[in-house]
Amino acid sequence: MSVDIEGRSAAEIAESLRTLIERGKLRPGDALPPVRALAEQLGVNRNTAVSAYRQLTNAGVVVTLGRGGTRVAGASAVAQEGFAADTALRDLATGNPDAARIPDPSDALIGIARRPVLYGEPVIDPGLERSAQEWMSADLPPGTPMRITVTSGAADAVERLLAQALTRDDAVALEDPCFLTSIHTVRVAGYRPVPVPVDDEGMTVEGLRSALEQGVRAVICTPRAQNPTGASLSERRAADLRAVLAEHPYVLVIEDDHYSLLSRRPHHSLIGDGHRRWALVRSVSKFLGPDMCLAVTASDPETAERLAMRLTPGTTWVSHLLQRLVHALITDPDVRERIERAGSHYAARNARFAELLTAEGLPTNPGDGLSVWVPLGAPARAVSEQLMRRGWLARPGDEFALGDRAPSQRLRLTVHELPDADLDKLAADIGASVRAATAQSRIAG
Repeated sequence: MSVDIEGRSAAEIAESLRTLIERGKLRPGDALPPVRALAEQLGVNRNTAVSAYRQLTNAGVVVTLGRGGTRVAGASAVAQEGFAADTALRDLATGNPDAARIPDPSDALIGIARRPVLYGEPVIDPGLERSAQEWMSADLPPGTPMRITVTSGAADAVERLLAQALTRDDAVALEDPCFLTSIHTVRVAGYRPVPVPVDDEGMTVEGLRSALEQGVRAVICTPRAQNPTGASLSERRAADLRAVLAEHPYVLVIEDDHYSLLSRRPHHSLIGDGHRRWALVRSVSKFLGPDMCLAVTASDPETAERLAMRLTPGTTWVSHLLQRLVHALITDPDVRERIERAGSHYAARNARFAELLTAEGLPTNPGDGLSVWVPLGAPARAVSEQLMRRGWLARPGDEFALGDRAPSQRLRLTVHELPDADLDKLAADIGASVRAATAQSRIAG
């Protein structure tokens, strides 16, 4: 290495390396000297060099890659949900709800502007808290002690829940394939993701058992409408997962029930009776709109206390105007009926699309949620390229994968806004794209 690393103590060596990185003399991806070579170069004990690298790893400045050595960390981009900018293609990658099916808040807004809330007052609106208590307790073991916390959406809740329980480089069990926001949250915070495979019944038992054996300190699970697969925990699978977790009562279990009121499936929880550290998170973004940045979290009292400390009045509470608006909407019978109709609409459109794909020779389970997880039998990126030539923008399953593995053979498509004629054309175009990608692969092979 051409750069000069200095220092006699671990702190001095770490500071020297940070300076070299900050000044651009070491760049993301650059390899650092092996521990033994660095120790010999500086004339220090090997353990001193190990400690210096550990400090930098914990700070997220470098990454350790086993036989690949230690390298300068770089910003690793994660795909984001939402509309693609500057494209003339029909965008099937959004993951968005149908704007026309989001309830109009105009009438509710008129009634919420009461007296202003001042510093030092309770951070949760009493009406919303009462409704949330009823909503959340219905899906938890009877008599479970719990407290309610309100955050600026589910991602905010999950990030704060992890931060109050973990330190950098702690291991977190994530579903694989995984929700994009969860990947982003874990990666940015410097936690170590441990993939748990997902099948048609949700998170697998053996996958969870393996993750726990690897020392994960938190588990993030989607009990229904898992994104991207659409899988929901079956009653049997949830019971089996609870049995595994019963041996690890202090592992933080986070259930992200993001689809909640829209779901066509029952809620089966992996939070067992007596589990010590847990949180059930429900946002309103799927049925009241992504801009309605609010989630309610039910959790054990200790976790709630730690979470509340990160939501102090005067700095990070959620606006009481927003809390009142959400409470007014979710307790309005007409709004609840509209939400119910929206859930039925999404399910019906996805089911019809799955039937069309099955007729094309691509047997598809519509699952639950806003999108459909489409099996291809061919590399997803090659199929998505073929679809672009036919005017469609699709999202390949590779974007949801954790770690290195074979290229995905799935697409996640959001199709509920397409009229019947467009659904028919899309299914036919997918079939043609799969055949073209398969033929291309055979020629290349």
